[in-house]
Amino acid sequence: MTLEEHWKNDPEEHDYPAAKSYLSLLVDPDEADRLVKKLKDQSGLHHFAAKDIIRASGLPCLPGDDPEVGADLTKVQEGVLLSPALLVRGAPIWIADGYHRVCVSYHINPKTMVPCKIVGRD
Repeated sequence: MTLEEHWKNDPEEHDYPAAKSYLSLLVDPDEADRLVKKLKDQSGLHHFAAKDIIRASGLPCLPGDDPEVGADLTKVQEGVLLSPALLVRGAPIWIADGYHRVCVSYHINPKTMVPCKIVGRD
């Protein structure tokens, strides 16, 4: 695929409640709140290759015909900016929000550098 990828400079505000919802499945709600606050407070973005994020998460790369991956691929084709991923460092890394966007990046080019906010679990 030869699409040029476009990224926003900051996550969407609605990405944080989505991250909290996901993280609340992994840790208790108070801990999920703490991690989301850390993500919100994290300044600047880090960039990691899509293939490395997928590998570190232990999750499979979703296929291009997955409904959410397909919708995000269409956004990229239309020049819509994608929101950076929200990650929680550990083994495995938790993709708190942006799993589908990371998969989109992988389909465009596995070496695509994905902008992320990343915090530790501590």
